[in-house]
Amino acid sequence: MAIGTYGGGLAVFDVDANTWQTINIPDGLADQFVYDVLTVANGDVWIATWSGANRVRNGEFDNPDAWETFTVENTNGGLPNPWVYGVEAGLDGDVWFATEGGLALYKGGRWQKWGHDEGLGADYKLVESAIQFKSDPGQASMHHARQKDEQGLQDVKVAYNPNYVISLQVQKDGTVWAGTWGAGLGRFKDGEWKNYTSFDGLPANHIFMLYIDPQDNLWAGTSKGLARFDPETETFSIKTMNDGLYAENVFSMTTGKDGDFWIGSFGGVAHIEQGWTQ
Repeated sequence: MAIGTYGGGLAVFDVDANTWQTINIPDGLADQFVYDVLTVANGDVWIATWSGANRVRNGEFDNPDAWETFTVENTNGGLPNPWVYGVEAGLDGDVWFATEGGLALYKGGRWQKWGHDEGLGADYKLVESAIQFKSDPGQASMHHARQKDEQGLQDVKVAYNPNYVISLQVQKDGTVWAGTWGAGLGRFKDGEWKNYTSFDGLPANHIFMLYIDPQDNLWAGTSKGLARFDPETETFSIKTMNDGLYAENVFSMTTGKDGDFWIGSFGGVAHIEQGWTQ
């Protein structure tokens, strides 16, 4: 088991030995801020950090030769941004990355990327009137302000960045879902993008969390509630505090062994019994 920390590196728990190991920059980690960890089918471990992505071949954390770091520079921009928020496995060994500059794919040793110019995220004019969540990262830090300048968004003073992918999931058929900061939910399928916004039935356009349940249903946690996507009708069913959520800004979700849902919001967790989806 591996746990990414906010500034303390990567903590790895050995179940058999009942011991912890802390891994940080001197050990090969790209950055002490770790946002996601993924073990793929061949045993490699991928780590999403704020200074690029690591691959640890066969999960050999103690072997310096097993460590690789992928950055914007050494991938020639194939990884579009150093701030990597998520990593997910796709089909046939594909590995997908959510970054602050768009979506990236590592496939067969090569990198490919997609941003707003390639179809990711709804246009600002479409969602401008619906943006009620005003917290603009560009107003809060020099880093985010620089990112917006580089992406031509310096005149947008509200919480909107279509290239800022903060949540990511890949379904069994290879469909990729990317949650953005104010530009809605992007679906990448058969080489084409389709974006869903509050005008398509989402509770809001800030997609903090994406989760695929054991039945392969996609859930989106937003700033104003939780939504489940129906692929047959391409509509969303919405859950709010009235349905049992602790709060409507949803940041995490999982399913227990008994089929119950656990849903994390700001300030607390909701435990929802089976049948809640009806």
